[in-house]
Amino acid sequence: MSTVTMRRPLSNEYAPYYETYVGGIPETDILSVMRAQRETTISFLENIPNDKIDFRYASGKWTLRQVVGHVVDMEWVFTVRALHFARAVPGPLPGVEQDDVMKVANFENLAWLGLIDQYAHLRAANVRFFEGLDEEAWGRMGVASANPVTPRALAYIIAGHERHHLGVIRSRYLD
Repeated sequence: MSTVTMRRPLSNEYAPYYETYVGGIPETDILSVMRAQRETTISFLENIPNDKIDFRYASGKWTLRQVVGHVVDMEWVFTVRALHFARAVPGPLPGVEQDDVMKVANFENLAWLGLIDQYAHLRAANVRFFEGLDEEAWGRMGVASANPVTPRALAYIIAGHERHHLGVIRSRYLD
């Protein structure tokens, strides 16, 4: 377990675009947030009625299954960025356009429980990864999508992105 003193990322550690996600996590101990999210998200997703899994709240919007797939995909992307920068790999990383990814993702072919299982294993591995970072690695700056970002900010972005989309699921798919 990390003995790093946890603190929120400063505004210069991420692009303004991500403030919605970073600002959505008021907690300071991001590892505790990520651990707790894993448990509550798995429970929440396992209890979604089957008739809602492929529901779209409007024409042209993603299904609930696609939203969860998107959350999983972006957690992969954000963690790869964090790994790249924490390990001081030189060079910037490209952006990821979510609509391009969704065109080929084929989440509709994934079993719902398999998607939840992928999330569970990914989050567990990511918590372990972040637990292993030292103070210097948490704050090591890199460039992704032509913007500076730190692994610390990326951990908050992961948690905030998930929190945001679970809010969308509750308000648009399950109400």
